[in-house]
Amino acid sequence: MKKISKIVCVLAVLLLGGSCKKYLDVAPDNTGTLEYAFRNRNEAENYLFTCYATLQQMYDATANPGFVTSGEIVYPNNLTKHPLDETGFNLLRGTQNSNNPGLNWWDGENHGQAIFRSIRRCNIMLENIDKPVDLSIAEKKRWIAEVKFLKAYYHYYLARMYGPIPLIKTNLDITASIDEIKVKRATVDDTFAYIVSLLDEAAPDLPSVIGNQVQELGRITKPIALSIKAEVLATAASPLFNGNPDYVSLKDKDGTALFPAAYDANKWKLAADAAKAAITECEADGMHLYSFIPPANITVLPDSLRKVLSIQNAVTEKWELNSELIWALNPTFPFQGYATPRLTNKSVINIFSNPSLFAVPLATQEMFYTDNGVPINEDKTFDYAGRYSIKTGDNASRFYIAQGYSTVKEHFNREPRMYANLGFDGGIWFGNGKVNLTDMYHVEARGIESFAGPKDINTLNITGYWPKKLVNYLSVYDDGFQEISYRLPLMRLSGLYLLYAEALNEQSGPTGEVATYIDKVRTRAGLPGVVTAWTSYSNNPGKVTTKDGMRQIIHQERRIELCFEAQSGWDLRRWKELQNVLSQPIQGWNVYEAQPANYYQPRTVFTSVFGVRNYLWPIKDQDLIVNSNLVQNSYW
Repeated sequence: MKKISKIVCVLAVLLLGGSCKKYLDVAPDNTGTLEYAFRNRNEAENYLFTCYATLQQMYDATANPGFVTSGEIVYPNNLTKHPLDETGFNLLRGTQNSNNPGLNWWDGENHGQAIFRSIRRCNIMLENIDKPVDLSIAEKKRWIAEVKFLKAYYHYYLARMYGPIPLIKTNLDITASIDEIKVKRATVDDTFAYIVSLLDEAAPDLPSVIGNQVQELGRITKPIALSIKAEVLATAASPLFNGNPDYVSLKDKDGTALFPAAYDANKWKLAADAAKAAITECEADGMHLYSFIPPANITVLPDSLRKVLSIQNAVTEKWELNSELIWALNPTFPFQGYATPRLTNKSVINIFSNPSLFAVPLATQEMFYTDNGVPINEDKTFDYAGRYSIKTGDNASRFYIAQGYSTVKEHFNREPRMYANLGFDGGIWFGNGKVNLTDMYHVEARGIESFAGPKDINTLNITGYWPKKLVNYLSVYDDGFQEISYRLPLMRLSGLYLLYAEALNEQSGPTGEVATYIDKVRTRAGLPGVVTAWTSYSNNPGKVTTKDGMRQIIHQERRIELCFEAQSGWDLRRWKELQNVLSQPIQGWNVYEAQPANYYQPRTVFTSVFGVRNYLWPIKDQDLIVNSNLVQNSYW
């Protein structure tokens, strides 16, 4: 029976595919026993990489709830060409159900990965790590730390989606009884405590930096572990999990409450301390906010475009050249073509080589600040009531908006992060093969005759905005699509700074240190400090003086800084703000119209469906039948 158990475990591993020595594309050779899989260092290393396998599959942003359910990007459904898996995007249209859940990461169905299987692999690695006799003590300690981190992260991924989950601390023996197999969900507090304990065990034995970047870039480091610990603790301290009245009645079959009934302010102190420790480690290892350094072929670059490229390249720069990238997944981001508008005649001729289908709602555009660094509905100098009127690009805005081109007034006098994040009708698109300031591309998106405008449903941007930030400025869409690849960040230093500011504000209110860490991010974006901006330009100058006001500022700051990076969807969930964001219809411009006055009329693309029950995923009904000790999440 024990041999059968081992064979079953190995067969699960073998489902990952063949062997390759390059890091993170590795699975063990076809073997029949765990003794063979751990017979020496090389075979054990192959097994280590299978523990990473599910993590690496997370590069597919269309399976990430933080990306597809944030409301930052929408996708037309029922396409006949360029089809992505629409399961995640369609959740905003109300398709979620407990009979067959979309993005089912519990069971590995409907575009989700089987995370519990990944946890079992990690346990197998930890149970057998002593078998290779030629494995050095130093490597063994590092591998154990890596696997403990992965085990923690897999539990964390499930906890963000499902709340209280079963904790798979060890694998069950093949002789386990039926009662032992029917695992229960741990409480939310126990779940997060276990995740943090694994991260604490892992961090000391992880390297601070990767020495061999060719072979090992993407493997877990100490800065990664400390940064994720800070994020885990901030999640545990947030309203979704910390004294949430919506789930006070959720109990297991024995009557144990799975959510804490009372709010615990100390959780924010733990998060703040962890974030500060992570920042200290990152900065000691030489990390700092990225700033674009022009290559030799860009001889003149105005400060306005330099800011845009610093923001854009903080995401799309190569990992080894990106000074603020703490963690990214090893596979490259595969959707640049979906984020790039057509800019040339040849791109129209080759229309089916690049779908351009990732559409950004109007509300996402209006989330970005004015150039004074405050929201557009708060800026005393911004014509908010007249924002949909038409204005022509002038010399002052020539590096953001094409001169002589008519566009909407709210595209003017906005912060550099808006121009770095968004492609829009009339907006400058620096790059795509052109870096001469006298000959830059701009987007033309009005009507069917324009380059970027609608041609058919399979190449239609349904709002008139593209997530430009997800495109390397050197990628070219002309005679086909030639991309410069990059890895989408999971954690950047700017996000860690804002996480620390958030935790500090929740702990102690808007102190000077809170403003300091917000301003580190705002300075790179070319904005005045947060206190100066609100004092000088906002019609609500007292907002920066209260905890509630500063909370609103920090939340918007994180949504702006980390826009399109699969972060906001998770943040909005833990803050319990996603329902508010999605309560308004998803709107864009009237994209089939050619005249500016007709094009710039807000048009509802669809009405999203999101209620309280959608904050947590349902457990599949069949799982509740198979395991009678499981209980369903509230409202499902």
